[in-house]
Amino acid sequence: MHRGFQRRFAWSELADRRRRLAQTLQGGVAVLQGAGPVAAFDRFRQTNELLYLAGVQTPQAYLVLHADGASVLYLPHQPTELPVQDRDLLAQDAELIQTVTGLDEVRPLEALPDDLRSKRLIWTPFAPPETAMTSRDVLLHAERSASLEPFGPTVSRHRQFLAALAASCPLAEVRNLTPALDEMRLVKSPAELGVLREAGRLSAEAVRQAMLASRPGMNEAEMEAIAFAVFRKGGAQGEGYKTIAPGGPNIWDGHYCANDRTVPAGEWVLMDCAPDLDGYTSDIGRMWPVDGRYNSWQRELYGFVVDVHEATLARIRPGVLAQQVLDEVRSEMATLQERTRWSEPAFEQATRELLSFRGTFSHPVGMAVHDVGDYWNRPLEPGMVFTIDPQLWIRDRRLYVRVEDTVAVTEQGVEVLTEGPPRAPEAVEEFLAARC
Repeated sequence: MHRGFQRRFAWSELADRRRRLAQTLQGGVAVLQGAGPVAAFDRFRQTNELLYLAGVQTPQAYLVLHADGASVLYLPHQPTELPVQDRDLLAQDAELIQTVTGLDEVRPLEALPDDLRSKRLIWTPFAPPETAMTSRDVLLHAERSASLEPFGPTVSRHRQFLAALAASCPLAEVRNLTPALDEMRLVKSPAELGVLREAGRLSAEAVRQAMLASRPGMNEAEMEAIAFAVFRKGGAQGEGYKTIAPGGPNIWDGHYCANDRTVPAGEWVLMDCAPDLDGYTSDIGRMWPVDGRYNSWQRELYGFVVDVHEATLARIRPGVLAQQVLDEVRSEMATLQERTRWSEPAFEQATRELLSFRGTFSHPVGMAVHDVGDYWNRPLEPGMVFTIDPQLWIRDRRLYVRVEDTVAVTEQGVEVLTEGPPRAPEAVEEFLAARC
């Protein structure tokens, strides 16, 4: 298929998404801004919203969706001086685009302001758009940081667009399209689940390969390189987020990604990675000792976190609230926690706190690793995808322990999309013992 378009979904699925979104427009139109031109030597990556609705991997594309379901894609003119490969990416073959995506019309980008000027109700996402290796929470944090610039706030391309849209369409009321899109993206279709299974398999294989290659004295960057190689060989465009591969004391920062330290014998590593596979990603977390055996306190803490993880997986099912699942797990695990002879009072306290930790149901996963949508305040249903990620902290010792998997709710219960690398301490040690 032409490389300027998505390869995973039939045009009928994209058209159905646009149809469902059009039903929320109350007679208005929706306008979605795609990603801007690449400003560095990097691969272009479309915004998740435009990929989700149109599947077009073209810079400076805009999509307009009408309440009757009609869809128009606006594209810039193709610079004739560009190399052939870049002109292919910026293709404006209207017939090809319509065939691949099911869009109704393709128009030149410069026509967009005039086409919108008379509209009275315009919907557009207010949230910053996700592209490569980004999630909304990270983008919003960056916006807050940009507002603190000493010579005035740095305004993003997206914020400039929102201001320009309001100014150029003075008759229109501009409303937020983000909630409707978030609701649609929360529950994945069978085709989306297929891509997420593949992304989960690549995540699991990356961790498995890193476990097999790990040795005392290995640099964190080597594990990161292993993950990237697995992703690219598996057909991914790159990483879904910067690979997390800390060892020893670096593990305390749960999102540490400098990955530049050597891990000596006696320490363990945390591996957390996922690919960007045609706009979808995953999430996984494992911790293992580089010399092949957990020491006593690692086994004690990690083993309990794994037990909580397994108990949570066993109770996920459609029709219940996440809160209910966590309450059931706490009820079951409290007896084990109380009967265990913990080697330190701090361990006893940390494991008790883990049973009250609401973040075990961590975040949705989909087109972004911290994906959109709210599954917390509604019954779980098939097609919801999120991470199970029990985490334990001992702050005085700067100890952080976790185990994470991406899962999908099914009609029968749950499917672990990142199954593969062992979780239980005994299984991990047996796996590592087989290293060459």
